[in-house]
Amino acid sequence: MRAHRKTEFVSAKPHVAITTGEVIRMLRELKGWTQAELARRCGITSTNISLLENEKVEIGKKRAEQLAKAFGIHPAIIMFPEYEGNEIKKVA
Repeated sequence: MRAHRKTEFVSAKPHVAITTGEVIRMLRELKGWTQAELARRCGITSTNISLLENEKVEIGKKRAEQLAKAFGIHPAIIMFPEYEGNEIKKVA
């Protein structure tokens, strides 16, 4: 078996697309909250939390602000997850 030199390999770059609904679900689960608990904390019904997590409704500014306040983060992390991936990791 021949030895490989480090220069023979190129590191893979992580590139994962994440949706707003996935961010909401991920943040909620990291906190250990149910949809009902998140609903209580942010003032959005648990039905709408489910719809948001499943990408059935648009988030909108007001909902993003309500969720962000409950999570203790900036609304941009929820509204623009493709730009804020590193910030999401910090919350975890």
